[in-house]
Amino acid sequence: MPDSQPQPPANPGGDATPPAAVPGDGALVLGGARLADGRVVDVRLSGGRIEAVGTAGSLAPGPRVDLSGYLLLPAPAEPHAHGATALTAEADGPVSYATEDVQRRATEAALLQLGHGATALRCHVRIGDVQGLRSLEAVLQARRALRGLTDLTAVAVPRLLTGAAGAEGLALLRDAVKMGAAVGGCPDLDPDPTGFAETALDLAAAYGCPVDLHTDGSDPARLARLAAMAGGLRPGVTLGPCGGLARLPRDLAVRAAGQLSAAGVTVVCLPQGDCGTLEQRGARVSRCAPVRLLRAAGVRVAAGSGALRDAANPVGRGDPLEAAFLLASHGELRPEEAYEAVSGWARAAMGLPRVRVEAGFPAELLAVRGERVEGVLSMAYSRLVVHQGRVVARTSAVREYCDGSAAAALDLPRQSSRGGSEPS
Repeated sequence: MPDSQPQPPANPGGDATPPAAVPGDGALVLGGARLADGRVVDVRLSGGRIEAVGTAGSLAPGPRVDLSGYLLLPAPAEPHAHGATALTAEADGPVSYATEDVQRRATEAALLQLGHGATALRCHVRIGDVQGLRSLEAVLQARRALRGLTDLTAVAVPRLLTGAAGAEGLALLRDAVKMGAAVGGCPDLDPDPTGFAETALDLAAAYGCPVDLHTDGSDPARLARLAAMAGGLRPGVTLGPCGGLARLPRDLAVRAAGQLSAAGVTVVCLPQGDCGTLEQRGARVSRCAPVRLLRAAGVRVAAGSGALRDAANPVGRGDPLEAAFLLASHGELRPEEAYEAVSGWARAAMGLPRVRVEAGFPAELLAVRGERVEGVLSMAYSRLVVHQGRVVARTSAVREYCDGSAAAALDLPRQSSRGGSEPS
């Protein structure tokens, strides 16, 4: 397929303003940013990496972005997206799966998530049925069009893999892996869930690619068999959303969590609710996996967004910080851990290198107006996103109130477009 380079939507989120481009191989200083430990620093980026971190005002002059009033964090990553079906909730009539329509949806969804801060996305794409591999081809075209803005990877999701009915799905999955996709699927929907999982894991082992499977996780015996098969597989096995674990008796959930931990399996939870891939099982599952229980057992847990305004869920922001907010507000994780679930732990689940705001680490960063992680998870309006060492997205929010004596007397702070309140 030829590379298609469509012009991305100029304003996909309704409030994002593309900043001036900064050459990826040139030096850029992020000035006066606050780090999570409270320090206020300058950060110099060069060649796609963090070159130096020093006290505010200490780094050499040059191209500079003033981040006074912003908290600088490692950028989030989105480990569980469905770009091929995103933004279809309001479609008039049947959803089109023509290549150009899927590519447009996947591109717009990725840009929305990039605007929120996700500089890497893992997109689950159904293969088979009448679409064959066309949706996957469209998502891979979107990946090429988005190169330099965000890193998008695909997971191929066949409906069946076992028996005579699964022969076509297996053949398509092999082709999808050769195209560069990871191995995915939903064992719960196959007549032989264990056979499905075994086939998927064997294929991934043969090609040395990741496995990311959808499962509700409500059957402890099935989960135990999957964990036993997955143990030791490299580069690794990810399961999600596993909301059914939250409905199990506690002793069974604890035992299952221990088995997943021993096998080195990563769980990607969806705090917003199920993504719809499991919808054929019956009623929609909306509970999040028991993150605190899983973490206590030593399971690696990341958090994703799931549905983004599609048939499974007519709402959805595709915002990693919302996923972190929900984990923190529900008491599953402390705010700092909740942010780590959508950043460091999410990147690890996707096989990406770790990011810290220190010299030598990849320049994948998110600046959010605020002083502490708790605050930015609650009021994360203004954001600046750095990918491969350059500013790739900016969202500027302005809140103003009518004149009032109370506000003036208290000398309350106010965000506004005047007085240098936004990064420049």
